[in-house]
Amino acid sequence: MDQKIIVRGGRRLKGRVRVNGAKNAALAILCGATLAGENVVLDNVPNITDVQHIIQVLSFLGARVVWWREDAVTISVPSLTVREAPYDLVKKLRASNLLLGPLLARCGEVRIPLPGGCNIGARPMDLHFKGLSALGAELSLEKGYICAKAKRLRGAQVYLDFPSVGATENIMMAACLAEGQTLIQNAAKEPEVVDLANFLNSLGARIFGAGTDVIRIEGVKELGRPVHYSVIPDRIEAGTLMVAAVATRGEVEIEGVIPRHIQPLTAKLREMGAEIVEGEDVFYIKAPDELRPVNVKTMPYPGFPTDMQSQVMALLSTVPGTSLIVENIYENRFQVAQELRRMGAQIKVEGRVAVVEGVPRLYGAQVRATDLRAGAALVIAGLMAEGETEVVGAEVIYRGYKDFEKRLARLGADLAAANGQEQFFALGEKSDPGRRNIPTYRE
Repeated sequence: MDQKIIVRGGRRLKGRVRVNGAKNAALAILCGATLAGENVVLDNVPNITDVQHIIQVLSFLGARVVWWREDAVTISVPSLTVREAPYDLVKKLRASNLLLGPLLARCGEVRIPLPGGCNIGARPMDLHFKGLSALGAELSLEKGYICAKAKRLRGAQVYLDFPSVGATENIMMAACLAEGQTLIQNAAKEPEVVDLANFLNSLGARIFGAGTDVIRIEGVKELGRPVHYSVIPDRIEAGTLMVAAVATRGEVEIEGVIPRHIQPLTAKLREMGAEIVEGEDVFYIKAPDELRPVNVKTMPYPGFPTDMQSQVMALLSTVPGTSLIVENIYENRFQVAQELRRMGAQIKVEGRVAVVEGVPRLYGAQVRATDLRAGAALVIAGLMAEGETEVVGAEVIYRGYKDFEKRLARLGADLAAANGQEQFFALGEKSDPGRRNIPTYRE
């Protein structure tokens, strides 16, 4: 049943907020933990729905995962009693495909339904298949399931036609227990790949070169050192909060950030006219009333992240002048443009190019979150808009953002969250829930 976020625009964000752990790093590391036996403790794990779903999958397979603190889990996988992941759980998130490599390496056999996740474009498994086949696995598709078998994995040289994050991570995890050396060429360089490699090395793996385009893995017989590991901060959450601050012409301090991870976004926001001061793990952002248009082209890391494109489109919709956005990663990322047009934005999409003509203001409307990042973008648009915006399908936002509306409310935003039964919890100081006959809730 649809959840909603009600946004009443016109308020500048101001204050301080801390970034949670990285969704995409945490999901990969949780899958990688199946290569170990016991005694894995993870800190800075975001308690979001995607993480909850992957933990359900791991539990079904025989792992014992316990939340022992709000952002920390312990994982024990002495044995995997089941080697087939359930469709009802796997269909909910894309990251379930990251179980393919580690389960194949540990069990020699695995059966996983084709994964789900956001509808942002084609995300084929061909590079995963190519890499694992090179290591000696036999893979096939049977009635919507990926079936993989391997009596023994052997190191190999794998060239990826595209620097796919998921394929890099799957091959890297499988190669940890393969016999001999594996080279992944044209590997993904994303910080989440580096974080997974660091975690696996803490278990006893021998991975070299993560963060470059060539990763070398020396196979070992087993992994299993006791590990207490902390997941990196979420660069996309940090970027979303930065864009929200600039969009509302606000003044916000964002803590727990690794500045180099979001340099492409920082550069674009500065180009637009925002003042950004970097500390060791903190950003101070202040935006002027008048911003300048920019051109954005999404690329694999260290280029501009596709996961920030929708949020920046929302921001640019009220920046005077013409901005161009080129989407090079996912062809369906521009679905949010249609929803922004409902709010008065002037955006023309032709193939993988969007032309954004800035308008003086947006107007509140009912819009639908088509995917995780589009949902965040529509909330940002609502913060800028005149009147009230109702973001329907807001449950997708909680796949990647913990307490999204609550944290924005602490910065002064005026929002309310609602479930399908019209039970609302008002968050902003100026919320007027009385006209909806709903109770007030304050942080």
